[in-house]
Amino acid sequence: MPLTKDEISKMIMSAFPDASLELKDTMGDNNHYSAKIISKVFNGKSRVEQHKMVYKALKGKMGNELHALALTTEEQK
Repeated sequence: MPLTKDEISKMIMSAFPDASLELKDTMGDNNHYSAKIISKVFNGKSRVEQHKMVYKALKGKMGNELHALALTTEEQK
């Protein structure tokens, strides 16, 4: 069963409570999303490290209940 926008948002915000999050259902099917996450937690981390942190926050749901997530992560200044 696909994840809802609310479920994804809760998982991300739980891992990055200070984050600014823009989450969009790009296809309207609860299966393809884009997310822009800005957080101080990302400061000093490479883009790959930042994305791994987001995937970890999704607790193994990426590739299963969540088919596609286009990620943009940024350090908060």
